[in-house]
Amino acid sequence: MSDTRSPFSVPASNGDDVPGDVSGWSAARQDRKPAPWPMPDPVQSSGPHSSWPEPPEPAHPSGPQPSWPELPGSGPTVSGRGRRRREEEAPGEVTAWGYPPYQEPQPSGPLDLGGLPVPQPAPGRAPSGERPFSYWESSQEWQAAPAPRSAPHEPERPAGDGRLPEEEPPAPPVRKKREPYLDNVKFVLIAMVVVGHSLVPTLDTHSAKSAYLFVYTFHMPAFVLISGYLGRNFWNSNAKINKLVDTMLVPYVIVEIGYALLRYALGQKWTLTIIDPAWLNWYLLALVLWRISSPIWTRMRQPLLVAVVIYMMAGFSEISGDFSLDRFFGLLPFYVLGMMLKPEHFDLLKPLWVRITSGVVVAGAVAVAIFIAPHISLKPVYFRYSFKKMGVDWWIGLGVRGAILVAALVLTFALLALVPRRETWFSDLGTRTLYAYLLHGVVVLIAKDQGWLSFSWLHGPLGVMAIMSSSVALAIVLCLPETRTLFKWLLEPRLVWLYRRPSESPAHTSPAQTSPTQTSPTQTSPSQGQGSPAQAPAAVPPAGESLRFPR
Repeated sequence: MSDTRSPFSVPASNGDDVPGDVSGWSAARQDRKPAPWPMPDPVQSSGPHSSWPEPPEPAHPSGPQPSWPELPGSGPTVSGRGRRRREEEAPGEVTAWGYPPYQEPQPSGPLDLGGLPVPQPAPGRAPSGERPFSYWESSQEWQAAPAPRSAPHEPERPAGDGRLPEEEPPAPPVRKKREPYLDNVKFVLIAMVVVGHSLVPTLDTHSAKSAYLFVYTFHMPAFVLISGYLGRNFWNSNAKINKLVDTMLVPYVIVEIGYALLRYALGQKWTLTIIDPAWLNWYLLALVLWRISSPIWTRMRQPLLVAVVIYMMAGFSEISGDFSLDRFFGLLPFYVLGMMLKPEHFDLLKPLWVRITSGVVVAGAVAVAIFIAPHISLKPVYFRYSFKKMGVDWWIGLGVRGAILVAALVLTFALLALVPRRETWFSDLGTRTLYAYLLHGVVVLIAKDQGWLSFSWLHGPLGVMAIMSSSVALAIVLCLPETRTLFKWLLEPRLVWLYRRPSESPAHTSPAQTSPTQTSPTQTSPSQGQGSPAQAPAAVPPAGESLRFPR
């Protein structure tokens, strides 16, 4: 309703109030108590302004117009437009207390559309729960009534003992299938390791030395490259960090002691040097150093270039074999390159023309090894000797090191291209190559001491083929699940008691430095008894703030 004054002249009041006071009118509007309307003087009823002027009736347009619903206690129905015009022009009811407070009228029924057809719900269908549209309420104030919540469904009780049926346990998560490609590569490489060590007693023959030269040119570089690829996210997993001790350091000490006992049992002098690995045990210690250095290479912009420079410069120094430092620097570029590789890089070796080219490269490498075997030394393929120990000048030594590096990389990628990617009969064997690596030395040492590899017929092409076949069979046996079952307690001991659990925090850690998800009010420390109180929950910062550590 509008409080606008009538545009017609208003007679002056005999009272004390001044009807034209604008300030009083504004204050009344702010307090929602409008000033009283001036009462006409009964004495002046005969004058020209004795009564209120009647406003002219507005012209109604032709045609039916929608009207507002009839309010209770009101007169005949007036259309919305006409009613709004009259409310704006008519002064309304005059009382001694002024205008009555405004009240929002409520519709008493459906909106009158002035004779227009109203849609009716279909027969047999319940009317919708939507609220009818009304001009009395604005669209911003109106909110749809929330749908009634249905009562929770209660499972039916069985007719027997009345107990509810037990809920089925959730299905276990689907375990991601292991990719067989790298397992195939690892078994092929571990078989070559066994073959190379078995050919040592027959290196005086041309055929054995040629096969040995071919194998040693790339089999350990390829192994180190795969180790670097698998160790890309090494420091992101606590389980992998624990393997530094479980599957590397502890087996290293056990195997060192075992080989010392074996040599002593075979009549040799007792020797035990933990810092200087014996024979094949160098790989475990070098792998520990490569793993520890992984964060350094991930921080560099050009890690491969730096690793190659270190590899080339290492030939100038007489690096000791303690802690396998000579092999650490000699095979460093292959480990760093493995860390830089991604799965899509291996996909580049899938095309048929790449595999055909790889086959040609491998065949050519075999021919070159047969041709140059009688004329060269085997020291460069060990990746450990300096230029002085190889007996060459530094510029020749740099060329030899560079040539061996390129040849090893080419043959490594050729082998990776030729190894099948599908599931094969030796894919499962490739998951247990650690046992073949650590245990085959025992068989080879015994065979050397007993003279099983000294027969004259073994010093020839047929003998080399026989030794290589026997070596592959030995690798298969040592990679069987039964072998792991027998020696797992020795080579892969479970040292859970040695490590602190991830949820357990040090005693000196302050609440502000503890992760919010480490502890909860209901969790207890593993070192606490059943009756010990629970740990205090970690301090959780409020929304929008992060944990602040002391500088």
